[in-house]
Amino acid sequence: MAQEIERKFLVKGEFKPLSNKQTRITQGYLSSVPERTVRVRIKGDKGFITIKGIGSQSGASRYEWEKEIPVEEVNELLKICEPGVIDKIRYLVTVGKHTFEVDEFFGDNQGLTVAEIELNSEDEAFQKPSWLGDEVTGDAKYYNSMLMKNPYTKW
Repeated sequence: MAQEIERKFLVKGEFKPLSNKQTRITQGYLSSVPERTVRVRIKGDKGFITIKGIGSQSGASRYEWEKEIPVEEVNELLKICEPGVIDKIRYLVTVGKHTFEVDEFFGDNQGLTVAEIELNSEDEAFQKPSWLGDEVTGDAKYYNSMLMKNPYTKW
């Protein structure tokens, strides 16, 4: 099984000048139950289907499987997804030996910006940039599948 280990933080400062890539992402969920979320995503000009399992107690690690599929198929699957779409731009920002994925949300999640860092272990050390805010790893309301159901602008 593929295991994803990541930590998530709010963003409190300017990061965009430090980014080396940005990509628009649109995604929907075929299933958003915590035990098995199934999402489809258009990331730039590519399509993906992803299955994620339930997270560890800390929320930092969980099973993840992803496969590239044609964008046309993603567009068809988006039509049968649960209500709500996630629309965001992902910025890649290298800090030390790690790359943060910083998501700036739009639509019903306008105003929310979060940063994720993938790690090799839950306790791996990493450099924390000045624009990194409070940690929200394991806080379910910040999961994309929950932002679809209970958007940031409605909090």
